[in-house]
Amino acid sequence: MKFMFFHLMPYRFLPMDFPQRFPSVWVDIPGELFDPAKGNQLYNEYMDQLEHAADVGFDGICVNEHHANGYGLMPSPNLIAAALSRRTRDVALVVLGNSVALYNPPLRIAEEFAMLDCISGGRLVAGFPVGTSMDTNYAYGQVPTTLRDKYYEGVKLILEAWRRNDVFSFNGRFTQLRYVNCWPKPIQKPHPPIWIPGGGSVETWDYCAENDFLYSYLSFSGYKRGKVFLDGFWDTLERMGKPRNPYQGGFVQFVAVGDSDDEVAEKFGPHAEWFFNKTQHVYGGFVEAPGYRTLNTIKMGMESQQKSARIIETTWQEMIESGTVIAGTPKRVTEQLEELARTLNVGHLGVLAQFGDMPHDKAMANIQRIGTEVVPKLRHLWDDTWTDHWWPRPMGSARLPKPVSRGLGSAA
Repeated sequence: MKFMFFHLMPYRFLPMDFPQRFPSVWVDIPGELFDPAKGNQLYNEYMDQLEHAADVGFDGICVNEHHANGYGLMPSPNLIAAALSRRTRDVALVVLGNSVALYNPPLRIAEEFAMLDCISGGRLVAGFPVGTSMDTNYAYGQVPTTLRDKYYEGVKLILEAWRRNDVFSFNGRFTQLRYVNCWPKPIQKPHPPIWIPGGGSVETWDYCAENDFLYSYLSFSGYKRGKVFLDGFWDTLERMGKPRNPYQGGFVQFVAVGDSDDEVAEKFGPHAEWFFNKTQHVYGGFVEAPGYRTLNTIKMGMESQQKSARIIETTWQEMIESGTVIAGTPKRVTEQLEELARTLNVGHLGVLAQFGDMPHDKAMANIQRIGTEVVPKLRHLWDDTWTDHWWPRPMGSARLPKPVSRGLGSAA
């Protein structure tokens, strides 16, 4: 089983009364709330945390893309991944994603991902999300009713650009290019493994199954609620006559480790409550533009993970009971994560060990304990039965960066 440290990079300096004063953390969050000096501190702390995860035993480090929000400060995950590619050696670089429909032309993604794969020696996982409605329809002005078709076409162009060595033309509905000639090409052949992050659209199950892509459910409601989405994916594979290989599935889970339940609640509870009660505070009109959610998804009653602009008051105890957060001693967390893996049948787990306004020192300690006291006890899962076809295949002779000393960033 593979474990990734997944970072959202939240802006952890929002005012305490943010939900009462402002309608949304996404799309129209006031620019004056962002302090560039604090941004300098956060980016460097967060990259230190990602590098630390690579040092203490995680198999991958994971970043993603969001826009115009205080929930995640990564409008360009490729910039973060490029820096990490030079300061890490053996860990996979899991970029979940680039939001394909936002790039014109999508060939830009093919080029930048190929660069990352070459720089890192073949360690890239290429994620292709459709993107949230807040990011795609409102922050970037894409038409909701054509968003998914534009996305499919863009992925097709990227894959073709990677696979082909000739110069060819692409005449799509949304992109027309007389000369497609992707330089450089990725190290991994025919291309890096493709992961599709899903947030609840049922069409994503068919898309992953048909194309042999990995389906990664990005759940912020815990593995108990997430089971219906993973069951839907495995049922789709079975209907197509394909095996339920756990390595074709991924999941994201909040995790906190300490010496006792009381210590964990005291140390991490306030930061989890901050995350859900502030960064999930999204104006209801931004959550789903008309036409963004497909008819099939609506018929199945799949709800958006994002919350409306009502004041949310989720408590730590509620998160523990619902499985939104897995927390406790290393032994207890190990047991719960094994239950998660077997319940959901997943072979790739993204671990959120920094969340909300958690300061740097606490995040580093949590990452350390998960990487050294939990991950090694679970890595054996699935290996005796299944082969992981969705993990990077580095080139053994590739030139890798020299080891560097790790900074500890700015303490909060």
